[in-house]
Amino acid sequence: MSLLVVGSVAFDALESPYGKVDWTLGGAATYFAVAASFFAPVSLVAVVGEDFTAKDEAIFKGRHIDTEGLERVPGKSFFWAGKYSENLNERVTLATDLNVFAGFQPKLPEKYRASKYVFLANIAPDLQRDVLHQVKGTPKLAALDTMNYWIERTNSELRETLKHVDILMINDSETRQLSNEHNLMRAAKHIFKMGPSTLVVKRGEYGAMMVDKRGVFCVPAFPLEEPHDPTGAGDSFAGGFMGYLAAAKNLSDATLRKAMVYGSVLGSFTVEKFGLDRLRVLKRSEIHARARHFAKLTQFKL
Repeated sequence: MSLLVVGSVAFDALESPYGKVDWTLGGAATYFAVAASFFAPVSLVAVVGEDFTAKDEAIFKGRHIDTEGLERVPGKSFFWAGKYSENLNERVTLATDLNVFAGFQPKLPEKYRASKYVFLANIAPDLQRDVLHQVKGTPKLAALDTMNYWIERTNSELRETLKHVDILMINDSETRQLSNEHNLMRAAKHIFKMGPSTLVVKRGEYGAMMVDKRGVFCVPAFPLEEPHDPTGAGDSFAGGFMGYLAAAKNLSDATLRKAMVYGSVLGSFTVEKFGLDRLRVLKRSEIHARARHFAKLTQFKL
């Protein structure tokens, strides 16, 4: 079943202890779409400028990604530059140039409006809500990502949008900031009152945690000797998670748990190279093999 994603397609400049790239394709919607397309067809809505070429768009070709919703306008595409610390857990933003993204007003092509699985990547909460209003009927599953910037500056708009989604997917510091609770379990209960019935907390090198009325499920991060670049790992996690759910067509507890594993698998592959380089050559057989490895990591007998 088709999965709609609305977010950014951008260019990045990245630096970590493992190297440096001055210009590479990035953006939350890009990582999400590529990761999700291993499981389900994806409908992409984003905006790019004149610097986005056919060579850049090739990342979407040969995959189950519909780009009719990729708007092209005069100007430059969104650009972000960042430098990561030695342990890759901290980063410094060197540049954020919104460019054409500053005027982004998502418009869903008619065929996208029937989407039953919707992921609202990190954009302004009022734009996320507008996207939901463009979708016909009530999606089977709507998930949302956000960040500290929107929590701080547009808190009331974010809270209004949260009333209309099923899953909130944010990191641990954002969870605490939004809920004003340090304990993640208390934070989850607070967030459930805002609207979402499921909270997925992305915890970087510590894995991810899902909380809903049925309980808690945690998945570890995959152990890697040399992770190169964390950029896009959270968006790839979201793509793997939502893509698996869209393909499974059910939201049972067992399916959600498997989706958490596949999300972690896609995130773990992303950090192995800079930008999208690892996802470009990734094979489905590698994804399933690593998922089996995740199972071995967490199995034990009492």
